[in-house]
Amino acid sequence: QVQLVESGGGLVQAGGSPRLSCRASGLTFRSYAMGWFRKAPGKEREFVAFINWSGTTTYYADFVKGRFIISRDNGENTMYLQMNSLKPEDTAVYSCAARRLSAVVIVRESEYAYWGQGTQVTVSS
Repeated sequence: QVQLVESGGGLVQAGGSPRLSCRASGLTFRSYAMGWFRKAPGKEREFVAFINWSGTTTYYADFVKGRFIISRDNGENTMYLQMNSLKPEDTAVYSCAARRLSAVVIVRESEYAYWGQGTQVTVSS
């Protein structure tokens, strides 16, 4: 079965730069576009970043643009989110999601077929 497993979260000081990973199994990773979403306490889950199957197209939510970098290694079946200049408001559970090949950027969570369990990122001030 398809599994997406996130790792790399934890307690980080403001300004820190952790890297999240999302390792996929049970699917042909290079055939899937991928996304990162986050859910903060008391808020709806929101889109963070998108990367197409080849890594040539990326897209970011405005609130992370210039601070976060999404990337992928199809040989390792893994996607990454490099998080820089973290702020306390970045505290959330970060989840990765997969969608079959898409020619366009996908920001709606309903468009993704598979989801990971998420990893908690807590940013202390």
